[in-house]
Amino acid sequence: MITSQLNDNPENTHQAVLFHLKRSNEMTVSDLCELLGITSMAVRRHLVGLQKEGLVDCRLERQSRGRPTHKYRLTAKAESLFPSALNNLAFELLDAVFEARGHAGVMELLKLRHEALLRKYSPQVLKLSLGERVAQVCKIFSDNGYMTDWSQLPDGNFLIYQQHCAVHTLASQYRQICGLETQLIEQLLGVKVSRQQYILNNDPVCGYLVRPEDLIMTDSIEAAAGE
Repeated sequence: MITSQLNDNPENTHQAVLFHLKRSNEMTVSDLCELLGITSMAVRRHLVGLQKEGLVDCRLERQSRGRPTHKYRLTAKAESLFPSALNNLAFELLDAVFEARGHAGVMELLKLRHEALLRKYSPQVLKLSLGERVAQVCKIFSDNGYMTDWSQLPDGNFLIYQQHCAVHTLASQYRQICGLETQLIEQLLGVKVSRQQYILNNDPVCGYLVRPEDLIMTDSIEAAAGE
């Protein structure tokens, strides 16, 4: 599993496959064998693993003669593994707001984003049971780079855990992001959650305990979904 950004010096073959696909847009198994100096079986093993992670897909290109060729390329999810100016831009924007209006201004800006996320995702969970909501919320966060999973405990409570923080560097400076993240989970689930573990406190995951009996008002969810 690749969780850190890639650069021009891949640390292993798994990363090297991604690096070459990024540079060449599309490649065949033969192309990768030539560049990496490994067997086609080894290349296919890496490609299968990357496809399972949702980082690579392939298409079948038919030839005028002979068998069709499989061409591999990166998915949109894989693009987030490469350096981007977006993190710097986010820092610069929040720093500018902080200079002008302090922590209150930063919180106001982050709340606008929070409300937009609630409007976006509320329709996906509105009609679901709590267990289904937990699964869907985990999918939403995973799709956004948080490597989120869940389990149901013997007492009926749920545990949501994020193995990767997609905004770790930004949240280290502006921890308001973490507070609003917890609120978003609560509002989408319709129940109170409590953070049990915290990556910024050097825990291995961010873990949230979900208690089904701790209901909260769902008016905000219904309003955001346009009900």
